[in-house]
Amino acid sequence: MSSAYVYAAARTAFGKLGGGLAEVRPDDLAAAVMRGTLAKAPGLDPTRLDEVVWGNANGAGEENRNVGRMSLLLAGLPVALPATTVNRLCGSSLDAAMIGSRSIETGDAEVVLTGGVESMSRAPWILPKPSKAYPVGDVTAVSTTLGWRLVNPSMPAEWTVSLGEANELLQERYAISRERQDAFAARSHQLADAAWSDGFYDDLVVSVPGSGLARDETVRAGSSPETLSRLKPVFRSNGTITAGNASSLNDGASAVLLGSEAAAASIGSAPLARIAGRGAHALEPQLFGFAPVEAAATALRRAGVGWTQVGAVELNEAFAVQSLACVDAWGIDPEIVNARGGAIAIGHPLGASGGRILGTLVKRLVTEKQRWGVAAICIGVGQALAVVVENLSTDGR
Repeated sequence: MSSAYVYAAARTAFGKLGGGLAEVRPDDLAAAVMRGTLAKAPGLDPTRLDEVVWGNANGAGEENRNVGRMSLLLAGLPVALPATTVNRLCGSSLDAAMIGSRSIETGDAEVVLTGGVESMSRAPWILPKPSKAYPVGDVTAVSTTLGWRLVNPSMPAEWTVSLGEANELLQERYAISRERQDAFAARSHQLADAAWSDGFYDDLVVSVPGSGLARDETVRAGSSPETLSRLKPVFRSNGTITAGNASSLNDGASAVLLGSEAAAASIGSAPLARIAGRGAHALEPQLFGFAPVEAAATALRRAGVGWTQVGAVELNEAFAVQSLACVDAWGIDPEIVNARGGAIAIGHPLGASGGRILGTLVKRLVTEKQRWGVAAICIGVGQALAVVVENLSTDGR
């Protein structure tokens, strides 16, 4: 088996709910980031692409009917290029990269464009279809923006609590204080603002036609533990989770171009990093925020490295509490985690976040001259994914 390598990555700026990307369809968002990523490989003839593997969590609105395929057609890519859309909720675009890397490793493909998209602003309301025409009584429109909907009554109630309540349960289990959560959230905003100001994201973020959004819309430079401490809990009157220490609802897209070692000739550039290990894990749905702990352990074991060798971690910040629980369990230096800001500041458009953290991780490894990195993401209904990446430009720790 051959290895799979990252050759390029890009994303859009992430917009807030109803914000700068709200008027852009998700398939247009995806098409924009596909074009932007392939522009980083100008030597690549699009006919050399073997497949597009795309992630999306909703699939109930304008992104229905295989958004990966629809978007590549809108992007002007060859009509002969096949595509699939995968749904592993928040992990969809990281799953897409994992699937694409396996295709390359087995020899089924040489070059695969992966990524994901989500427009939470444009997620529709849906009506359950009646078993008989013209039913008596009211019908409730259900929002598809986030979380459980049309729940099977056979599902145990403890599994179907809200995402926020699930993380309050996690807070109780691991005794992570409100103060720690607010400090973690403030750090996310401060680091994201500094990264934008330093130009770190300039060549990672591509423009979207029809939108003037040039920077992540939910980054708050002035955030501090003191300002965040004034916010009221959202899910429990005496709880710890607020709008300030959890990720927001967002719109955006990301992409990662993968290829074999031999593909460098057709892509026209050397690879940046190698996909060294992959891991998935599942547990009780209400404990989903803790699932990255074992997913990362699996990916590291398959890569043949340990936490002491890891120099950079990108952990999607669904909630500060679950991020802290994972970092505590790993026993790693918190300073190597999300050093350019995380989802609490940048945003979490569900189907795009996995590609964002993978692309950010690769750039961090290169700029920080670290050899090994981990990208990990928790997933609703009790899952997580993780990928270990090796930087090819250094023999560092």
